[in-house]
Amino acid sequence: MSEGRTIRVDGAGGVMLAADEWGDPSQRTVLLLHGGGQTRHSWKSAGTVLADAGLHVVAMDLRGHGDSDWAPDGDYRITSLRDDILAALPRVGPPVTLVGASLGGITSLLVIAAAPALVDRLVLVDIVTRLEPAGTDRILGFLRATPDGFASLDEAADAVAAYLPHRERPRTADGLRKNLRLRGGRWYWHWDPAVFGDEGPRPGDDLEALDAAARSVRVPTLLLRGGRSDIVSDEGVEHFRTLIPHVAVVRLDEAAHTAAADDNDAFTSAVADFVLGP
Repeated sequence: MSEGRTIRVDGAGGVMLAADEWGDPSQRTVLLLHGGGQTRHSWKSAGTVLADAGLHVVAMDLRGHGDSDWAPDGDYRITSLRDDILAALPRVGPPVTLVGASLGGITSLLVIAAAPALVDRLVLVDIVTRLEPAGTDRILGFLRATPDGFASLDEAADAVAAYLPHRERPRTADGLRKNLRLRGGRWYWHWDPAVFGDEGPRPGDDLEALDAAARSVRVPTLLLRGGRSDIVSDEGVEHFRTLIPHVAVVRLDEAAHTAAADDNDAFTSAVADFVLGP
């Protein structure tokens, strides 16, 4: 089993990005970019499994998330997330296969539009350019619901269980330690609250720009869609097909929007088959 190592990489404007790395850097590289309000740990065992399959894997915390720096000026615009990844790619080892979930997927689209020569394949995890408003509102509502944190890990686990009713609640809340930090006797999500403020990413604000980025994609592309997702609809997928006609779509029936964690085995298998295939 491949052992991971934690690295730090220069982003844009002096922001340092934390990442976990597995495998041999001389092999084909897969860069995993999580969704908003998540961390690099949201990929669960994917890094180890993909590295054991012969790939070089890097799972990175976006700015303001996990162990990456918070933006000193509170700048979390989607273009700034893009610029971080563009700055980090030389260290990661281009060309790379970008695997982006939700916000990480939107960032990946902008990265490939800006630097197509640095990306050889693209995997989008339950994200298209036209999202369902009710689903996005539900996500933002959850992310903004607890500015004062939680009294205990169990209280946080209860909140997650209510937000993700399709998942079985873990027997212990210890796994949340990677996503929360204890400050002043209370547990807070491990991201900068400003990420979801006025200067945070607004992937739906410029739909024409997102569509244009998608139209520019020429590399093999895979869309992994959560069968229980309230973010990606049939209509959203069909619109996306008009932008990237060569996209392959795989439905993970047991997964919702948090597809990589909901059905990690199916997710990892699909990514491995796609990256290592012809």
